[in-house]
Amino acid sequence: MTKDNIFSIPQKKVEDFSFDKKVVAVFPDMIKRSVPGYENVIIMSGLFAERFARPDSNVYDLGCSLGATTLAMRSRISAPGVKIIAVDNSPDMIESCREILASDNGMAPVELLLDDIRNIDFQNNSLTALNFTLQFLPPGDREPLLKRIYDSMPPGAALILSEKITFSEKRNSELFMDIYHSWKAHNGYSEMEIRQKRTALENVLIPDTIPQHTARLEKIGFKRCELWFQCFNFMSMAAFK
Repeated sequence: MTKDNIFSIPQKKVEDFSFDKKVVAVFPDMIKRSVPGYENVIIMSGLFAERFARPDSNVYDLGCSLGATTLAMRSRISAPGVKIIAVDNSPDMIESCREILASDNGMAPVELLLDDIRNIDFQNNSLTALNFTLQFLPPGDREPLLKRIYDSMPPGAALILSEKITFSEKRNSELFMDIYHSWKAHNGYSEMEIRQKRTALENVLIPDTIPQHTARLEKIGFKRCELWFQCFNFMSMAAFK
């Protein structure tokens, strides 16, 4: 695993974060040391797929990056006729993901798409995973995407939504952000790396609060929205049609 040292050198101007070749090369290390509970979210995505993937349906992994969620779901799906559709808009991610999937012996077929998730024509959708992806869309584009996902689902289908979050009360946001940065320092990131990475994400990743996520999902029509995981300012919830 190549160590993430992208922000270890002082930068006169910190550019907006992008999922380019540099990030792809260190992504497994970056996300392991930057997203608390990431491995649990991936494992549980597979368990959700085991339960909710229906025969002869599609399962979607939106913002698939290197395919961790796709692989977790593929390893657990036993229903016949299920196809996983994995989508990412980064050519570098898709290229590496294709190589990783080629070495996997999972049975469920995977259709790998280089595209913007807002362009996808969702069909026969029994389960969709949005793991740390919605947060990168402009806020105004989030509800329309989720509505299209909902409309493509039969009753009983599920959505997994994992996100970095903020809090309604400023004190809570500051507290959990400070603890989160301490956790990153514990994982070997320097103060400069943490500061520069935060600057790079400032205009790219715009988090919502848990009540905002819940209200949006309920407005669209999801019957139940349950928070099943939270660590500091990261969470995962499941919504059911």
